[in-house]
Amino acid sequence: MDKLERVEMMDKILREFDDLKNSQTSVLKKISKIEADNINLGVSLLEKKLPDMWQNVDANLNLVSSLEEEFQAYRDKYYADNNIKALQDADE
Repeated sequence: MDKLERVEMMDKILREFDDLKNSQTSVLKKISKIEADNINLGVSLLEKKLPDMWQNVDANLNLVSSLEEEFQAYRDKYYADNNIKALQDADE
């Protein structure tokens, strides 16, 4: 895999991280909606378990966000260290 292909793969992974964050955010919203709906129902099973579920998903979202930031920095360093801009310009 050449340097341009590596950067393209890194960019693809960054897009996947963004998609993963959006999915996790959607899951959090759904859990919150269930919690709100349960206010009227008052089912203790949901009252006990949903906060744990929300906390676990939120922790995972934070992990994904942190890893995405670290990987973005890794990608940016690779891009700079390997003078990818010049390779892209030469490719055009």
